[in-house]
This record gives sequence, C-alpha cells and structure tokens, in this order.
Amino acid sequence: MKPREDSTPKTDPDPYDERVFAREAHLRSILETIPDAMIVIDEQGRILSFSAAAEKMFGFSESELIGENISTLMPSPDRERHDWYLERYLGTGERKIIGIGRVTTARRRDGATFPIDLHIGEARIGEDRVFTGFIRDLTERQQTELRLHDLQSELAHVSRVTAMGTLATSIAHELNQPLTAIANYAETAQELLANPDPEVIEIVREALADCAAQSVRAGQIVRRLRDFISRGETERRIETLSRVINEASALALVGAPERGIEVQVKLDPRAERVLIDRIQVQQVVLNLVRNAIEAMSPNRERRLRIASSLLADGFVRVSIEDSGPGLAPEVAERLFQPFVSTKSEGMGLGLSICHTIVHGHGGRIWAEGSRLGGTAFHFTLIDASGDEDG
Repeated sequence: MKPREDSTPKTDPDPYDERVFAREAHLRSILETIPDAMIVIDEQGRILSFSAAAEKMFGFSESELIGENISTLMPSPDRERHDWYLERYLGTGERKIIGIGRVTTARRRDGATFPIDLHIGEARIGEDRVFTGFIRDLTERQQTELRLHDLQSELAHVSRVTAMGTLATSIAHELNQPLTAIANYAETAQELLANPDPEVIEIVREALADCAAQSVRAGQIVRRLRDFISRGETERRIETLSRVINEASALALVGAPERGIEVQVKLDPRAERVLIDRIQVQQVVLNLVRNAIEAMSPNRERRLRIASSLLADGFVRVSIEDSGPGLAPEVAERLFQPFVSTKSEGMGLGLSICHTIVHGHGGRIWAEGSRLGGTAFHFTLIDASGDEDG
C-alpha cells in the first residue's frame, strides 16, 4: 500500500524573520563587548537589560537584576530618592541628568562604592518609554588625576620655594635697611632720654616717628612677599555646586562603606549656582572630606554629613561634619596656619591651602563643634543665583 502523502503545504523560512534574528544577535554581540556598562530601565525604574560589562562592573548577573529597581545599584541618599527623581521628570519633563551626563557614585554587590561617569538616553518602544544608561568606572582615572594633581601641586610648591631661594638675598638686603634704621633710631632715642629736656624730647619724638615709618616700610616688603607666594591664576565661572561637590566627594568617599562610615548628603536646591574656580573648590571639598574620614578612624561610630545652604548675605555655605574626636583647643586656635597639623605625620598645609583658596574666592572658612560629636568645617562661596546669564 502506498503511504499517504502529507497534505500540509510546506513553507520556506521567512527571510524577514531571519534578518530580524540576525540583527538581534548582532546587536546582542555588540552590547556584550562594549567596554562601558549599559543598563536599560522602564518608567518605574525596573531593570530590563543588564550588559556583560555591567555584570563585571557591579558583580551581579543579569538574571538576578531583571525586574529589580535600579536603586539597588545606588548608595544613599540617591537610593532612597531615585524613584522621586524619576517621577518628577515624568511629571515635569525637566532634565537634570538625561542627555546631560554627570559624575556620581554607584554601589557594587558587596556594598563598595565607586565614582562613575553616567550618561542617560531616552527612547520610546511602542507605547512604552525606556531609559538607557551608559556607565564608566572612574576609579582608576580619578586616582590618576589625583596623583597628577598632587604632583603638579608639589612641583608648583618646589618652583615657588626655588624662586624664594633666588629672591632670599635681595629680600634680606631690602628688609635689613628698615630694620637697621629702626635699631639705630631706637638706640639713639634711648641714649637721649638719659638727659631729658624739651629739645631732647623733640628729637626723640622724631626718632620714634622715623621708627614707625621704617616699620611700615618693612611691613610693605613682607606683604609684597606674601602676595608673591599666594598669588595664583584662577578661572572663575558660574558652576553648579551640587555637581562640584558630588564629583569631589565621589572620589574622597571611595571605600567609605568598608570603613563603616555612614554618609549623609543634604544639598540645598536653592544654593546651586556659585561663582568659583571649580578645580580649586573641589580641592577644598576633597581635603575636608578626607580629613573627616581620617579623624573618625579611631571611633566605632563613624558618621559624615555633607550639606549646603543659602545664606541671606549673598553667600552659599558648604558644611562638612564628622563624628570624630573633635579638635583640641590649642590646635583650633591655629588651625588654618601653615605647618599646624592634627596628624603625627602631617605637614599641616592642607587646611592652610583651603583657607587661601576660600579667601581668594571672597569667602571665609571656619571650624566649630559638630552636632555629630566631632568637628564641623564650614566655608562660604559667592551666590550666583541672581545671574541669569551664567
């Protein structure tokens, strides 16, 4: 008996489906090999895609995070605020990060934090809106930049010390003239006062007046020398204070969770625009945050608070507080003088440099007891919120 033939018509594979499959495979291979981490989320902040580079960077597998909220990868306070940030954008359309990019901090699986460069794009797939984030780990780059900056600072210091050595002879000669004159006038006045009479008293008055004039001259020489040492070219622009603080603290706080440090960041949205040299102010923030971390090393409770606030006198205040042991009174009085340090191996120049930078920006810097139990450092910067052209 002849076998019955299948009456179902045979169809060839759809070339369109094959092209779509090949395109998806090609796209997947690209996403798995790009060096930057890529994460896709939906409007609720749920993770839809997690690239191979992201798996390596954060220590999670894609299967573990699909459907989880992106805030899992953020440290405080961004972790608690992210959903609100997303809702605000969806409601207002006001862009704070999307299409702009920013330097911030991310959190690995083991809880360690690290600085990242984050860029976010937005797209629609049918009726749905998705957000794609491209993330670059800045740990190595920022450490290299910090080492380079430290080296540049050392070279600048050596250069000025060398210049001081070259000027030492002429400065000593210039100062020697008024000082010698002061000594001569004072000695003459002392001898004349042995036999005081009206004429002698008048001569003594003239000698003392000459002493005062020579003292003023010596002071002017010293001021010129001080100006030479402290003068530096600055490039001041209107900057976003939160971005300046986030970039500096992202580097300074690397490894903070491993040390058991609880970090609270509270930045006043009204105190966002300041007229500063960004690099110099970031050096101030970096120095103060590092000092706070080191001060808390012996303590079991380690809390750090970074805050900003708008003052009524045209300034913005930045505060960095710690729960360390605080400052000894004898150190607090001379805290911002060169070569005064709370560290056994410190040079005592960090706070002096901070003082010079802040005063060069027209602000002031001071220290007081912190509500956290340790020390609170505050410094002020010029508020530029009224400049609409910046």
